[in-house]
Amino acid sequence: MSEMIAVPLDDGELLDVYVAHPAGDPIGGLVLIHEIWGLVGHITDVADRFAAEGWLVAAPDILSHGGVAPALGAELFALMNSDDEEARTAAQPRMREAMAGMRAPEYAGWAVGALRATVDWLAGQPGVDDRIAATGFCFGGTYAFLLAAHDDRLRAVAPFYGTAPSADLITGLAAPVLAIYGQHDPALIDALPAVTEAMAEAGVDFTAVVYPDSAHAFFNDTGRRYNPTDAADAWRRVTAFLRDRV
Repeated sequence: MSEMIAVPLDDGELLDVYVAHPAGDPIGGLVLIHEIWGLVGHITDVADRFAAEGWLVAAPDILSHGGVAPALGAELFALMNSDDEEARTAAQPRMREAMAGMRAPEYAGWAVGALRATVDWLAGQPGVDDRIAATGFCFGGTYAFLLAAHDDRLRAVAPFYGTAPSADLITGLAAPVLAIYGQHDPALIDALPAVTEAMAEAGVDFTAVVYPDSAHAFFNDTGRRYNPTDAADAWRRVTAFLRDRV
C-alpha cells in the first residue's frame, strides 16, 4: 500500500511525502531521496520496491520547494534523456533556469531540515523504533550524505552517485556508508580517493563500490544510462547492507 501524506515543517510549510508500506511489520524506516528530477514515477517505483523488501519508506518531495514540481521534473527528464542530441542541447538553458532555486545558498539548510522532519515522522511510526536508514540517487545521494552528517539517528546510509560532504561535515557521520558509483562519472570518481581518505581519518565505516562499465544514473531504468546488470547487483548489495545494519 502507498499513500501521499503531508509532513509539517518548522516554518509551517507542509512537505509532500510518498509513503510505501510493507505487507507486514517493518524491518525499519527508510528515507528515500529522489534524483534532481524530483519525486517522479521512477522514485515512487523504487519506494515500492523497498517496501516489498520490508521497509516503511518515506520519499519526500524536497525539490518542489526549489521550483521543480514532479510534473516539470518528469518533462525535463524526458527532454534530457531524448535520443535526439539537438533536443537535449536545446533543453539545457531551461534545465539551468529550473534548477536555479535549489542552488540558492539557503536551499541546502531548508532541505536538510525537511529531511530531518521526515526522519521525525518515521521515528514515530509503529514498529520502526530507532531502526532508520537513508538512501538516495544523484542529488538524492548528495542529500543522503548530508542527512547522515546532520542526524545521528540514522543507522545506515547508502548514497548512489552522490557528492560527499566537506571534510568538516564528514566528521559528523556516525552511520556506516555504502556508496555506489559508476566509473564513467569523472567528477565523482576523481574525488573518490580524497573522500575515502577523509572518511578513514574521521573513523567512518565507509565502503565504495565502483562499477567499471557504468556511468552516472546507471540505476535509473527509465534513463539512457541504465545498466541492468549493474543495477541488479547494486540493488542486491544495498538491500543486504541496509538490512544488516539496522
